[in-house]
Amino acid sequence: MNPLDEYKSKLISLEEAVGMLQSNQTVGIGIAASEPVGLLGEMAKQAERLENVTLWTCLPMRAYDIFMQPEMDGHFFNENWFYGAPDRKVHPEGRVSYTPNNLHLAAQDKLYGTGGKLNVFLGTCTPPNENGYVSISLGAVVERELIDAADLVVLEVNRKLPWTEGDTVIPLSLADYFVEYDTDLVTTGTDVPTEIEEKIGRFIANYIEDGCTLQLGIGGMPTAIAGFIADRRHLGIHTELLVDGVYKLCESGAVDNSFKTLHPGKFVATFALGSQSLYDFMDHNPDVLIMRGSYVNDPYVIGQNYKMISINTAIQVDILGQVCSQSLGTRHFSGTGGQLDTHRGAQMSKGGRGIIALRSTAKNGTISTIVPTLAPGSGVTVPSQDVDTIVTEYGTAELRGLSVKKRMEALINIAHPDFRESIREEAHRLGIVPDKRYF
Repeated sequence: MNPLDEYKSKLISLEEAVGMLQSNQTVGIGIAASEPVGLLGEMAKQAERLENVTLWTCLPMRAYDIFMQPEMDGHFFNENWFYGAPDRKVHPEGRVSYTPNNLHLAAQDKLYGTGGKLNVFLGTCTPPNENGYVSISLGAVVERELIDAADLVVLEVNRKLPWTEGDTVIPLSLADYFVEYDTDLVTTGTDVPTEIEEKIGRFIANYIEDGCTLQLGIGGMPTAIAGFIADRRHLGIHTELLVDGVYKLCESGAVDNSFKTLHPGKFVATFALGSQSLYDFMDHNPDVLIMRGSYVNDPYVIGQNYKMISINTAIQVDILGQVCSQSLGTRHFSGTGGQLDTHRGAQMSKGGRGIIALRSTAKNGTISTIVPTLAPGSGVTVPSQDVDTIVTEYGTAELRGLSVKKRMEALINIAHPDFRESIREEAHRLGIVPDKRYF
């Protein structure tokens, strides 16, 4: 059978595809910009016939009815690796629960609990090429492992998806069925850095030398950093998330990936989220590899890159060096994702560094993000024994190997001046850094 005939033989409607789902099943969903929009919409239409369906999701980008509507209670339950805005909104209603994970082990850990089995996987892909392959395009974080584990694989074909190389390219035989549903891709605009982000970006740029390999996140901070390192040369990219700031560094001449230890000449990422310009840059670009999260985010893989610099953001840091990037006290906000993966991997690299960046205050300057102790119930994203370099708009604190007393002093120096003395006093009062005047 030629590839076109094989594809046509597996092509069914949205209604037929979702009609195969059964109550009490577990369904894996493509993440972020790889969400199957048509299939997820159809699931809401067939909700009444389904009960107790567990969904595995990560960073949903749209407010789908199956997640948001109260009447879905009892029909669908969302087990989520990394919260987005829709999840934060419905969390108090009890229809979503966070699954703690390090990204490079996310799929493995979930499948461990099911004996390596998954009932259904629903994802997205490009139309097939003449050789009988499709590309799952914008992400391979957990998708390949879930495809391999699922009894039923349905891929939603969207002609607007870019063709990407790497672990995204799969034969038609790996999918049981295809549905066709063209829809606009999730896009994010290029964030304009704030004045504070510019200051933080300038401090971070001082650590980035010619020939470094970078991991950058999303938001105004990477954009600010990119502006300060446009004059660097021979930078490389090995990153969890491919964003606009990364390919713009290529345009400026700063990134050519030529000095990379692993995959020289190639951008390496496990998923992408950005503007249409980013997706156009990725389309049929042999220099962009989208690979499994279990590979890209493995600290032992990351650590093989020379001068690997990992840059992530945080919500709070305490004087022990504990970093919280995932919750506001007991209120879950996002997730660990790959932060600890890339942070550890960078420190394994010769000449590497793990950087955590945050504003010195929150809530319009009313509270400090440098604190004596994390807020009660906070999730620890980076443990104190893993912490490396903390950056705020007031400077840098290199904590690796320092005692708690020295960490406190270093962090106070980069805290907002309005809170420095109170941080010290509270640390003494609590006995974290004893002072005889308080006892």
